[in-house]
Amino acid sequence: MSEKHTVSGTRFPVSGIRIAAAAAGLALFGFVAVSAQSKPAATPTVTAGTGKLYIGTYKGDIQIYDEATEKLEASIVLKTGLPRSLTPSQDRTRFYVLDSTFEKLEVVDIATRKTLNTYELRSGNKRMRVTSLVADPLNRYLVLLTRTATKLIDRWEIGPPTLNQFDLASGQIARTIPWPKGDERENVSLRFSPDGKLLYFFGDDVTIMETEKFTEVETWPFATPSEGGLGRISLGPVSDFYDPPGTFTGLFTMQDPVQKRRIMGIGKVDLAARKIDFRPIGPAEQVSFAQAPDHKRAYGIKSDIGRYEFWTFDLENARVVSRQEFKGRPRVVPRVSSNGKVIYVYIAGETIDLYDSATYKYLRTIHMGADQTTELFVVPPAAAASSAR
Repeated sequence: MSEKHTVSGTRFPVSGIRIAAAAAGLALFGFVAVSAQSKPAATPTVTAGTGKLYIGTYKGDIQIYDEATEKLEASIVLKTGLPRSLTPSQDRTRFYVLDSTFEKLEVVDIATRKTLNTYELRSGNKRMRVTSLVADPLNRYLVLLTRTATKLIDRWEIGPPTLNQFDLASGQIARTIPWPKGDERENVSLRFSPDGKLLYFFGDDVTIMETEKFTEVETWPFATPSEGGLGRISLGPVSDFYDPPGTFTGLFTMQDPVQKRRIMGIGKVDLAARKIDFRPIGPAEQVSFAQAPDHKRAYGIKSDIGRYEFWTFDLENARVVSRQEFKGRPRVVPRVSSNGKVIYVYIAGETIDLYDSATYKYLRTIHMGADQTTELFVVPPAAAASSAR
């Protein structure tokens, strides 16, 4: 005979109470489980990748940040003082550093994070200031665009802009390079062929020079489109750090010969093939340009006083994917993380702001502790590991 208990005047078997309690417990457990499942999942953290960031600062160094931790990993203290520009070698093994006086050069080995050599271009009462440079792919010499300033008794005498071949082994000017067609310029765009045997001088056309004696061997009508009825093409902002040697990608412009409007487009240049692929995307605007490592996307920032916009470019289909206003700051420049998921916004300060490249959402900020003086270079993990060997 089973044991019975009375609850509020009703008699129940003990086993029935236990079953009811178990059922209630299961119901309660089920409720808790459902409640737990109904909680929204945490938003995953957007990370930048596993490469390295290199940038010069007012501390007189090159700071190196680890993308994965976003922390300062190391710094290379420069012997020539404050850096004004960093120029990576084609093989990504070194930086050619120009100092803030434009009179000193320093060669830094990326793998060992040490200075290989320094050079000073001042001599007596004559100063030679470098306004731009391009490095020979074999790391034998630099081509420098310079101006001299000679101190006389009562004045400084300023010389004309000059192209010089600077030999890295001797630390001396090897020769003065004649201006192609006598086309002397205050600024110039120069590029080497991957083997270093040719130098491309970008003017109204491209003058191609051999690099033994720097004599002209060919003229390439770069700015003239292959299709008739189109206007001349002009170079714009270029992002070529991830491009194969001998090629570069950027935002170029062309003037419509009928309506006289400036048209902007994605331009891809192949020096060896003497080819430019220009695909229009819309009216020309002042937009910066930073290519992603996968060559599929690029990002830009349009800056007006008090108004800033992110732009995303589809490089494969030559179109603007999206654009969105954001709260920026004067003099902003974008770079793309090694995995393409983050846009770094920097320059004119001691911070690097991180934004989600898919949503343009602000993520966080890297505080450097010193104002920036050079471009930011994002080196992907494979290249970073190779340079460290």
